[in-house]
Amino acid sequence: MSGEHLTRQDLEAGVREVLGDTGGRVEAARVPLLAGAAAVGAVLLGAAFLVGRRLGRRSSTTVEIRRI
Repeated sequence: MSGEHLTRQDLEAGVREVLGDTGGRVEAARVPLLAGAAAVGAVLLGAAFLVGRRLGRRSSTTVEIRRI
């Protein structure tokens, strides 16, 4: 092995042999994953809004003005 040089093509061929063709599966799974991530983000944003709104109402000061 000391006389042979390992080239980039050899490495790429070895990786392709081990992993197979995963490019198609990655592209097919990208759209549903992005849609799911967007939905989860929207739910978390809505929950944070509602919790913040509730806390704001609970801790807001009520000022009562009376005429004497």
